[in-house]
Amino acid sequence: MRSGTIRVLIADDQMMVREGFSVLLGAMPDIEVVGEAVNGREAVERVRELSPDVVLMDIRMPELNGIEATREIVAADGSAKVLVLTTFDLDEYVYQALRAGASGFLLKDASARRLADGVRVVAAGEALLAPSVTKRLISEFSKLSEAPRFASTAQGAYGDLTERETEVLVLIAQGLSNAEMAERLVVAESTVKTHVSRILVKLGLRDRTQAAVFAYETRLVIPG
Repeated sequence: MRSGTIRVLIADDQMMVREGFSVLLGAMPDIEVVGEAVNGREAVERVRELSPDVVLMDIRMPELNGIEATREIVAADGSAKVLVLTTFDLDEYVYQALRAGASGFLLKDASARRLADGVRVVAAGEALLAPSVTKRLISEFSKLSEAPRFASTAQGAYGDLTERETEVLVLIAQGLSNAEMAERLVVAESTVKTHVSRILVKLGLRDRTQAAVFAYETRLVIPG
């Protein structure tokens, strides 16, 4: 195993997809493909065995789909981040996967550079791969989702946030990176990182993606 690399597990029922992504990512000096899975059940088991940093997760797989597999992986409270693979950027299943705890999504026709960058971004917990597209997806499908998961705790949770933290939460939902938020708020990037960390702790959320979903589902940010 190469030291200091991002460990990746690829879960997809199509052999060509697995092999293609494996070759592309394997060529990156800072990324190591540590395993593959042909369905959701195997993905859960392989995560337990291999402890990857990032799981590239297809949604439509046999035995256990990617949404349920993501939910189980996140519930296990491990360190693995799930990056969902999809064919369409407005696939309704992607939104369900985000609600299940996925850290982002990636189109299957992504270039090698975008694929690698997506893995790095999700591994770092910095932001989703394509904030503008993700914002559009969350906006569209938050309108169609069932009762908001966070509705019952929204009022209390907002009361715990400071005015600046609430402002940062809105910017997270709008897809801004830490650097962009720092420029918008005229503060140091390290200050933004501190605010983000405190927001996640106060709201009991796993990462920035869940924070964005929270902001939309509790109507702190209104889809437009």
